Parts: sequence; structure tokens; C-alpha cells
Amino acid sequence: MTVMDLPPDDTKPTRLADSFSPAMLGRAVGEAFVKLDPRKLLGNPVILATELVAALATISAVAGYAGGIGDGAFPTAIAVWLWATVLFANFAESIAEGRGKAAADSLRATRTTTKAKLIVDEKQGLIVPTPAHELGLGQIILVEAGDIIPVDGEIIEGVASVNEAAITGESAPVIRESGGDRSAVTGGTTVVSDWIKVRVTAQPGSTFLDRMIAMVEGADRRKTPNEIALAVLLAGLTLIFLIAVVTLLGFAAYSGIELDPVVLGALFVCLIPTTIGGLLSAVGIAGMDRLLKVNVLATSGRAVEAAGDVDTLLLDKTGTITFGNRMATEVIPVTGIREEVAFRAAVMASLGDETPEGRSIVELGRTKGLSVTAPAGGTVIPFSATTRLSGLDAEGKSWRKGSVDAVLKLIGRSEADMPAQFRQSVEKIARSGGTPLAVVEGNNLVGVIHLKDVVKPGVAARFADLRKMGLRTVMITGDNPVTAAAIAAEAGVDDFLAEATPEDKLRLIREEQGKGRLVAMCGDGANDAPALAQADVGVAMQTGAQAAREAGNMVDLDSDPTKVIEIVEVGKQMLITRGALTTFSIANDVAKYFAIIPALFVTVLPQLQALNIMGLTSPESAILSAVIFNALVIVALIPLALRGVKYRAVGAGALLSRNLLIYGLGGLVAPFIGIKIIDVILTAFGLV
Repeated sequence: MTVMDLPPDDTKPTRLADSFSPAMLGRAVGEAFVKLDPRKLLGNPVILATELVAALATISAVAGYAGGIGDGAFPTAIAVWLWATVLFANFAESIAEGRGKAAADSLRATRTTTKAKLIVDEKQGLIVPTPAHELGLGQIILVEAGDIIPVDGEIIEGVASVNEAAITGESAPVIRESGGDRSAVTGGTTVVSDWIKVRVTAQPGSTFLDRMIAMVEGADRRKTPNEIALAVLLAGLTLIFLIAVVTLLGFAAYSGIELDPVVLGALFVCLIPTTIGGLLSAVGIAGMDRLLKVNVLATSGRAVEAAGDVDTLLLDKTGTITFGNRMATEVIPVTGIREEVAFRAAVMASLGDETPEGRSIVELGRTKGLSVTAPAGGTVIPFSATTRLSGLDAEGKSWRKGSVDAVLKLIGRSEADMPAQFRQSVEKIARSGGTPLAVVEGNNLVGVIHLKDVVKPGVAARFADLRKMGLRTVMITGDNPVTAAAIAAEAGVDDFLAEATPEDKLRLIREEQGKGRLVAMCGDGANDAPALAQADVGVAMQTGAQAAREAGNMVDLDSDPTKVIEIVEVGKQMLITRGALTTFSIANDVAKYFAIIPALFVTVLPQLQALNIMGLTSPESAILSAVIFNALVIVALIPLALRGVKYRAVGAGALLSRNLLIYGLGGLVAPFIGIKIIDVILTAFGLV
């Protein structure tokens, strides 16, 4: 074909960012200040309350310096550390968002200068270079070795090796070809060898890469039900402590103590659950980021959290549990024929078969050490859907391979004339759900090729792991019950639904949900789209149909159905992390209450000295030390919020005991130690 003045394309695929960088940290610091806008904190009442008290302390400090109203030093110190508390909370959220934004920037770079070779005249071979964003639905483009695939599309001709590192981060190229389940290609990936013609299936701005960028930026992230419930709890605790602090005014007046509003405000901030309030958003965003690190895109935090509670997993068979195309697994020789002879005949007869099945036979021969090139001067007989045969004539011999009835007709034999052992092999393969192909050399039957749906490696072991996690696995397929049963047994699923229509899949999911179960669905075809949309967690395979990818709330870039284990683990890890931080935060607040209150009132109620176990220097020192500790503990817990508490497959009782022992006890002890250390430092330097 003729390419008209196509300029070089210097776009290079880039791996998704998977680590922090100075630029990312710098951006997070800047966004922490941007988030000081009270309107951005309306969804986080705890941190909003902290900011309001910080503003009050700032006004008090300014008044102290400008008008001589009291001493401005103490409210200044309080204000500085309260503002730091808000900034640290904002920083935790920004750093979690930053990794997704860095990944989005990396993805966005792959599409900036991509050009397409638009085929405008197929007969004359005329190609016009066209910017990717100007392509329209249904247009045909040529993509050759070294070219970046400019948009999402479907291969209509050709086969090529494609490097999908820009999308999946995996360096090993994959084969993409017309027809079957491997025909979908994604904009931003690179053709390594050969060529393909691609029909555009996505409008500019709505490609899979565009949706990926939106997903990883977290633009559509919604709060999960548990997150909303926790936010309500935090708001309730904030109100309770507000009432408790306000009542101290009456108690102080009765006791003859004059309490500074700044002191009360600082006490209020120390008592409310600022720790979990400051880290709540970071935990949810980090959950989505951890999925991104295992090449799974989630459209919302809700989907990640739901994955932690999933107890039923439905999986489409073709392309999800199996590779999608039937592959040759063995060649069974007929009686009197050596195995190597039958194998060589199968390979020779398949050299002209460019279907996935034919290539799998050649590949099987290669693993047996056979030559997979046609002899010089040979005539290759391409596979034809009409004859259902392929073959080779060379060296005075002829080999043919195809459906059993087509081969028998070719050599002039009937089913009644089949050798007994040949017939038994054909029937055995058919009963197992496979497809038998006959092989002849000349007019002699030499063997039977066994084509079958090949279960992806490691699937059975991974499904066993899912069973240990309490998940029930159900395979869904349109195959007949015999084939379905054979694949289900080999894959190790708990149950299967055969001859399933899209309506059957949808009905099964609704039945499971009606029993109170949370359902995850893995699929890759357009016929899976309704089920993916109905499921609580819909995981679409990246190599699947566009309709499936749009219907799911997660996309597995590796197209590995067992990836659901990582998805479930990340979901559970997010729930456990939030529970651990909540336990720590509440215990932390209780400890601070008993650490500060005695120090505030010990001067008028000496009996409280018995409760002042830390021996804090003064009320001012107690308040300032608590405020500083309150700010620093958020920073200390940011790594835990982002990394998450490691998931262990233990019961709820054991998990609760572990949380109480580690995070509950830690939350009680840490404030006593931390506040005392800060108090000693402040006193030693004469800062209070």
C-alpha cells in the first residue's frame, strides 16, 4: 500500500507509575494547601471542625499581638499545629490521589502524537496519515510493525505480536488476530511484528485509554456504604465531644476557672477522631491504587470495598477460564502407526491452516521437536471452511487434516469402515467435550487430533485458594452439559451452568443476590455485559469485547480470571485497614481525654492529681503537647493507610481480637508516651 507523507511517530509507551517521586510528593504538598478551601472539606466534618478551630486560634493569636489582648504566643503555637493537622490530613489524601494522577499522566503521554494510517482506497492501496483523534467509527486503519495502535478497534485482517506494556506493564508481547476472542486491540499499544488491519470501534475521547485515565485519576470515585457509615459515626462522635467540651464551660465556671476559648477549641480537636478522619479518604483511594498495581482498574472505591465482601464468583468459561480458542493437546495414532509418524502427518497437514486451531497443532509439533516448515517445492493446501480440510503435497506424499466426516469422504470411506481403535478415539474425545480431527497420509488414516478448550495454567490451584477464602465459584458457559462438566472438573470450580444465555446469567446473579450474597462476575464477551452490569463486582477482561469492558466496574488488564483473588484480598485489606485505623483512633481519643482533663483542672481540684499519671507540667503544656501529638500521629500513620494492613484468612473473631490487641492497645498507650515526650521537650526549651 502507498502511505502519503506519514511523519514519524515519536510516542513511546510508558509503564504505569508504581512508585513515589519528588514531583509526585511536591504536587501532593501543593494540593494539600488547595484542599484548605472549606468547601472541599464539607464531606469530612472532623477535619472541617479542626480547620474552624485553627481559624479561631489564628484570630486569637492576631488579636493577642495586635491589640494586647492576652498573650499571642500560646494561641499561635496552637494555631500552627492545628493548621498542620489539617494539612497533614489533606496531604494523606493528596499523596494517595497523586499516584493515580501520575499513572494517568503516563497513560496520557501515549496518545499525544499518535498518527494513524487510514485506508481510504482498499483496491488501490491508498493510505492517508490521519491524527488519531480525527478517526471515526467503522474506519479501517493499517498498523504495521513498530506502529502504535492509535485507537481501540477490532482486527479484521492479519495477525501480529502486540506489546501491551503501556497498558498492562507486562513486557512480553501477546498475539492478536482477526476472529475469536483475541481480535480486540487497545489504543496506545504497539505492534511488534507483522501487520493488522483494524476497524475503529471507539469514538475519539471515549477510547479504553481515555476511560483508564479517568479511572486512575479517581474522578468518578464514590464513597462506599461502609465509608458513609463510618463518616456518620465520626460526625456523631464529633457532636458528642462538642457537647462534652461545651459542658466544661459550666464546670469551669462552677469551679472558678476561666477557660480560654482557644484552649477549649484545641481540647475539642484533640478529643474528636481526627486520626481516622484525616486518613479515611486515603484508605479508600489507596485501595484503588493497590488494584492498579496488580493491573486491575476499578471505577470506584465502592467496587473495591464490595470485593472484600464477595462470597459468590461467576466466571464465563471461554476466554476467562479457558484460552478462548480450542487447542491441540495430543495426536492419537491408529493401530500400527508410530506416534512420531502421526505427529509429523498432523503438522504437515496443518502448515496451511492459519486458524488458531491449526497454529496450535503446529506449535504442539514444535514442542515435540518436529520441523514445522514446509519442504522445498511443496504445495500447501490452505484450510477452507468449505472443504473443512487443510494439507500439504510434497516429496511425493500428501497429508490432509480436517473434520472426521470430511476426511473420510476424501479417502472414500464411510463411518462403518473406520478402524475400531480410530472410532474409539473419536468417541472418547467427543464424550470429553473435545473436538476430534482426522489425519491421513495418502489414503491411510494415521491418527486423531484432540482439540479441546485448554484451561489456563494455575486456574485449579487458584480456585482452591478462593474456596479457602470462603468464595463459591460457578462457571457459566454456552457449551453443552458434557463439555461444561469436563471443563468444570478440570478447572476445579464448585458448580457450573451449561447452555447459558445472557438471560440465564442475569437470572442466576439476581437469584444469588436475592439470597443476600454479594456476587462478582468475570467475563469478556458482549453476551456477558448484562451480567457484568448486574453483579456487585463486574470484572471484565481487557482482551474482551468493548461492551463487556464498559459494563463492568473493574477491568483486568492481564485478562486473568484468577486475578479475582488479588481483587478480593485488596477489598478485604481495605476493610481491615479502615477497621484497624478506626480502632486506633477511638482508643487514641479516649487516652487523650484522660491525659488532658486532669491536667486542666488539677489546680482547683487537687484530687485529680491522682489521675494525672503523666505528670504534665501545666494545662498549657498538656493542651499544646496533645495538639502536636494529634498532628504528628496522622503523618506517622500515612504509610499504614497507603500500604494497608496485611490480609490474613482468619475469622472475624480472631481479626477483632488482633485489632484490639495491636491497634486498640496501641491507641491507648501511644498518646500517654507521645504526649509526655512532647511535654518534656516543650518544658526543657521553655516553650510553655
